Amino acid sequence: MPSQSDARAEWRPRHGAYWLIILPALAMLVLLYLVPLADVLVTSVMDPKPGLDNYGLLFTSTSVQKTLLTTLRIAALTTFIALLLGYAVAYAMRAANTGQQRLMLFCVLLPFWISVLVRSFAWIALLGSRGPVNAGLMAWGIIDEPLPLVRNETGVLIGMVHVMLPYAVLTLYANMRGIDVRLVAAARSLGASRFQAFRMVFLPLTRPGLIGAGTLVFILSLGFYVTPALLGGGKVLMIAEYVAVQINDTLRWGLGTMLAATLMLSVLAALWALSRILDVKRLFGA
Repeated sequence: MPSQSDARAEWRPRHGAYWLIILPALAMLVLLYLVPLADVLVTSVMDPKPGLDNYGLLFTSTSVQKTLLTTLRIAALTTFIALLLGYAVAYAMRAANTGQQRLMLFCVLLPFWISVLVRSFAWIALLGSRGPVNAGLMAWGIIDEPLPLVRNETGVLIGMVHVMLPYAVLTLYANMRGIDVRLVAAARSLGASRFQAFRMVFLPLTRPGLIGAGTLVFILSLGFYVTPALLGGGKVLMIAEYVAVQINDTLRWGLGTMLAATLMLSVLAALWALSRILDVKRLFGA
């Protein structure tokens, strides 16, 4: 039998080969991600002068605070609506037969093949004062004059929910597929009604999927730029657009990088806090 020293000697060349394979990807990660990220962090504390003055604006600037609150509110509302609609769609997909599941899954995945920019312009056309939505409501006598559905927070929410809904559906559907249907049947056989079996058995089992989908949708919603910029019409300012204005228009690089760094650190802190409570790898099916 080979000795332990022989096994270590055989492992060393293999180990070196693995590093040779990983090294190009690792170098790209450092050069294209970590170095620019470090530059952003340094700029946030060095421009226009060294110190934490830029971060002090989080507590003193009304415009910065308003932008942060708007971003958090819209992201939270988007997450809530996407989870509500996504849960219903995922539940229907789980209950459908194989052919229907494939068709529904195709419809859920279809928006991924269309640019966010195209979808945003499509919503502007649909929700505009002369669009088919307002025209249909007026034709049915539901409203007397067009509703303001774009260039405000309503339009931003509709557009963002449309983009985020597939993420919620796919995460929840993956969670629901792993639930043993016999558990619900057992609850029914013990005298529980459909609603009681759902509320007391099925819903608690989908809690990891709800947390995972909610976390994913909320984090992605925090960094939205194109949809709020187009459907908000400049009236709904979120962090990403505010950062772009500070860097491209007003040339306040320190403020812009500070907000970008704050957003990144907040997301990392939220994920860290979540990992202390739940198994994040299991939560996202890794």
